[in-house]
Amino acid sequence: MDALRIEGGHRLEGVVRISGAKNAALPILCAALLADGKSTFRNVPALRDVETMAALLRFMGASAEVAPPIVTVNPAAVNRPEAPYELVKQMRASVLVLGPLIARFGRAVVSLPGGCAIGERPIDQHLKGLEAMGASVTLEHGYVKVTARNLRGADVVLDTPTVTGTENLMMLAVLAKGRTTLLNAAHEPEVEELARVLNKMGAKVEGAGTDVVRIEGVDSLQPVDHAIIPDRIEAGTFLVAAAATAGDVLVENCQLEHLEAVAAKLRLAGAGLVREGTGVRIRASATPLRPVEITTAPHPGFPTDMQAQLMVLMCRAGGQSVITETIFENRFMHVGELRRMGAQIDIRGRTAFVSGPTPLSSAQVMATDLRASASLVIAGLMAEGRTEILRVYHIDRGYERIEEKLANLGAKIERFRGRS
Repeated sequence: MDALRIEGGHRLEGVVRISGAKNAALPILCAALLADGKSTFRNVPALRDVETMAALLRFMGASAEVAPPIVTVNPAAVNRPEAPYELVKQMRASVLVLGPLIARFGRAVVSLPGGCAIGERPIDQHLKGLEAMGASVTLEHGYVKVTARNLRGADVVLDTPTVTGTENLMMLAVLAKGRTTLLNAAHEPEVEELARVLNKMGAKVEGAGTDVVRIEGVDSLQPVDHAIIPDRIEAGTFLVAAAATAGDVLVENCQLEHLEAVAAKLRLAGAGLVREGTGVRIRASATPLRPVEITTAPHPGFPTDMQAQLMVLMCRAGGQSVITETIFENRFMHVGELRRMGAQIDIRGRTAFVSGPTPLSSAQVMATDLRASASLVIAGLMAEGRTEILRVYHIDRGYERIEEKLANLGAKIERFRGRS
């Protein structure tokens, strides 16, 4: 099983280009099911999750050709509107085929996603919206079985602003009869990007990125050619890595408006961020950073996907930082590994208290999930000595060629075959 070896203490300098957004690409690949003919998507990251989604589309009979940064999907031969557990268990985003399959083919059998390392992530809001629009939903033997002969628009009030729930129901509603209104919808940039693609295909979606999304159903959609937005979480991770090593890095292909909450905390901590062309330059001081308080929240609040990275950075801050996780109940699994490297972190319920500045020392650590993996990489860059990170298949789900990009910035990092 692949692992990473990092020799810490090297300042990051140079230019890094951000790849396309994983969390935008996955629902957009599913949206290709809504139209006859071949859709072409550009700036798609070369990630395990993209390969998994392509495998799922092929399982259903679609053509899905992956040659990053280009992916093409043609659903003309779909004859099995199903998503088996063997594929869904690899990636929770597989549930995003549910809306398009029902809208286009009137039926779907999709495995329930099951457990997740970082906490409960139910799909009850997806199912509530399906039923409101006239679908018949049954749960049998771990699968959701859905049929729908006459989808009709409806008002759906989401109990929480779920991103995948909003996306699934948007894709369902574009081919339903009449108007659908999603209330308490998710605001994330990836939701806006999906709406942008759907509208290019001929849909009528308004309000994406706000609390209220309105969709007027149409009879059919057309294939699309579209370039995916940059990945805001990858961009944020490289900004933090530069700050953690007192570096000077230009993060190209970075849309700072998607990272305002992260940028605000970095500036408050003492890092300098300025727009430069189509990117953002970060210059960090070698002196201790200032501590900050962070509470994760749905967009435009501080993203839960950046919580672990900021926690590591605060080991450089002079004083106590307070980080509260409100989205997922089990997203502090990286803390135990960081403590093994010398971090002074006290957990009380859903709040972490980080004391610094605390020098980190190298250790062998194990990744537990995608963003925890990123935090351990940053810790390895900061630490004295050689750190080994095991089970980096997690990081390959969301970061394209991370070791190559870091090495180009001056990091001493290599991939090797480690123990499981």
